[in-house]
Amino acid sequence: MDQDLTILSPEKTILTYRLAGLGSRIGAHFLDLVLVGAVTFGFSWLCAAVGSLLDSQLATGFVLFMSFVLPFAYFILLEGMLNGQTIGKKAFGIRVRMADGTPVNFLAALGRNLMRPADMLPGPYFVGFLAIFTNAKSQRLGDLVSNTVVCHEHRPQPFTVAPHTVGIHPLENFVGELRGMTQEEYYALRRFCDRFPELPGPTQDRMTDDLWAPIARRRNVPALPNVHPIYLAEAVVMKYGRQHGLL
Repeated sequence: MDQDLTILSPEKTILTYRLAGLGSRIGAHFLDLVLVGAVTFGFSWLCAAVGSLLDSQLATGFVLFMSFVLPFAYFILLEGMLNGQTIGKKAFGIRVRMADGTPVNFLAALGRNLMRPADMLPGPYFVGFLAIFTNAKSQRLGDLVSNTVVCHEHRPQPFTVAPHTVGIHPLENFVGELRGMTQEEYYALRRFCDRFPELPGPTQDRMTDDLWAPIARRRNVPALPNVHPIYLAEAVVMKYGRQHGLL
C-alpha cells in the first residue's frame, strides 16, 4: 500500500499526509466497538428495568431498534461533529479527511459509515480489507463512495528557538544596516520569532504577511530565494538587538 497522500493545495503548496495503516485502523475500530458495546449494554439494562414496570414487549422492541441504530449513530455523529475522529481514532492518532486533504464534512461521514455493512460482506470486513489493499489511498468501500481517506495526525515538528542572546546569525549580512528601525519594531519581531514555532500554519503565513512584510519593505530587507522569511526576521532581531544592547 502507498503510505503517503500528496496534495497540491490551491496556493501551490505541497501537503503530505501519512495514510493510516491497517493496524491502527483495526485498533481504533476495536476500541470504538468496545465503547459502543458498553453503551448499548447500559442502555439495554436501563430499558429492561423500565420495561419491567411498563410494557416489556415495547421495551424489547426499543432495545433491538437502538442496538441497530447506536453503532451507526456513534460513528456518524462523532466523525461528522469532531472533525473526523471517534474516541478510538483519537486514541490511535488517526483522523478521517476528505481525499483532497480538507476536513471531512457531515455528509461524507454519513456516507462512509452507512456503507459499513457492504464492507463487511461476505465476512467480517472482507470486502473492506480487499478494497484497502487494492487502491493507492487505502480506502474501503465507504471511503471510495464518500471520497475520504484515513490519515495519521500531523505531529508538530521540533523547532529550536532563535538564539537571540549569542552568536551572529548567518543571514545578518543580507539584512543591511537597518537604518531607522524602531524598538517597537524590534520587540514585535522578537515576539514573532519566539512564538513562530508554536503557531498553526495559517497563522504563521498571516503574521508573516501582516507583520514581517511591512517591516522588511520599510527597512529594505530583500527576500532571498529558497529562504523562509522567518530566518531573515531572526537575523534582523539578532543584529538590531546586539547593536542596541537589547540582547
